[in-house]
Amino acid sequence: MLQILVLGSAAGGGVPQWNCNCAICRRARLGDQRVRARTQSSLAVRADEGPWFLLNASPDLRQQITDNPALHPADEKKRGSPIGGVLVTNADIDHIAGLLTLRESEPLSLYATNRVQETLSANRVFHALNPAFVQRKTFTLDLPMPLENAAGEPSGLVVEAFTVPGKVALYLENPKAGPNFGSVPEDTIALRVASAAEDSYFYYIPACAAFPEGLAERLREAPLVCFDGTLWQDDEMIATGVGAKTGKRMGHMSISGEDGTLAAFRPLRVKRKVFVHINNTNPVLIEDSPERAIATGEGWEVAQDGMEIRL
Repeated sequence: MLQILVLGSAAGGGVPQWNCNCAICRRARLGDQRVRARTQSSLAVRADEGPWFLLNASPDLRQQITDNPALHPADEKKRGSPIGGVLVTNADIDHIAGLLTLRESEPLSLYATNRVQETLSANRVFHALNPAFVQRKTFTLDLPMPLENAAGEPSGLVVEAFTVPGKVALYLENPKAGPNFGSVPEDTIALRVASAAEDSYFYYIPACAAFPEGLAERLREAPLVCFDGTLWQDDEMIATGVGAKTGKRMGHMSISGEDGTLAAFRPLRVKRKVFVHINNTNPVLIEDSPERAIATGEGWEVAQDGMEIRL
């Protein structure tokens, strides 16, 4: 059995974002019950009663751990954590900044691609993750890997990392490197997370810029896919007056449109579909909006912090 906790369901900045007064952030800040506040994107997963592994470490991680008793230290210990490790899907700030919350000499495994591990190693602030305690491990793409804690003990989880269309993190962009700013395939990965017994599995894809046929075939008839729900439409941030970039420029598909997520998933017969990494401008965050009704009408759920899923 897999147990999944949605620690944070929003994109970078959360809802409400600290400096944003768009209609959705304003309603969330005022306590409108139809627009729930959300922290930044992260999941936690475990198999049976094994250790928890975090899928990305958001800047809100301390609060997310506080809000989820399953991640608290055991009552009989002065120090300790049920968290066995972290899996990072890209080097975006909203997925790595929380690693610094985990710097208090607690044994952990840190999984990422070679590209992301090099990014973390090159930034000395991440040396605060004491190598005597934090074991850095590199994904071999397209190959199932048993997850282990820092002591090398099995977790009951097996993960397969594979690339999806995406973009290098904003702070690593090279404007001289062409239209994709120096992005390479390892910059954005997705995860297939399974129990060691292979009796349950799901996909976690918090960033995805396009939907090639190979990805569609992977996801066909999956029991659960947690997928990038950043924007409803490509020019959403421009239309709402809070930004100048399109979703495509940021490396994200849109939910709506002929080449959007709703259309891409229609023929796949995925049993359960959940939007994660949702931007504060996305109207699906409004529980009684027409956009939420369209999404739910097509079988999608909109993740919220604290949501629990068992497979």
